[in-house]
Amino acid sequence: MQSTFKLIEQVIEQIIFASRWIQAPIYLGLVAGAVVYCIKFIEQLLHMVWHSPQFGEEEMMLAMLGLVDTTMVINLVYMVLVGGYGMFVSKIDLQDHPDRPEWLDHTNSTTLKIKLISALIGVSGIHLLKTFIEMGGHGGDDATFDESHIKWQVLIHLTFLVSSIALAYTDRLMHPPKPPKRHEGEGH
Repeated sequence: MQSTFKLIEQVIEQIIFASRWIQAPIYLGLVAGAVVYCIKFIEQLLHMVWHSPQFGEEEMMLAMLGLVDTTMVINLVYMVLVGGYGMFVSKIDLQDHPDRPEWLDHTNSTTLKIKLISALIGVSGIHLLKTFIEMGGHGGDDATFDESHIKWQVLIHLTFLVSSIALAYTDRLMHPPKPPKRHEGEGH
């Protein structure tokens, strides 16, 4: 009787463990989304190149910030894709690959969260900077800016900042740094 329960338990555990593969299509969907986003980046770049003779300094800066923003979002997707797949679905066996990212060796759920929130802060900061540049460039009497929208952007950015500090602090509490080893003959 005991062996029957143990067999049932093992089968249930195997099913639960195998269920991690349910996430694989989600990660493949992120790859497809990254391809679409890359196409959007190329469209933005071609538009910038084509219209650059007509652009003033401000328009060029806004176009470049748009490209930087797209790049940061793709980096964010890549971190989620590689880090999440490697942590929750299957190990990525690329130990000998020369282009293997170093951060992959040190990634756990906490470090991935901190990297993600840092990337979100960067994206949020780019959006905020674009808003401020647009405000500065169109500051005439006829300019209308939704003050509430700008306040929300600032509040969201500050929320990301506070969240990142809280995550980093929590990680430090959970994993305090080890004191440096003292070598023999050092000290008092």
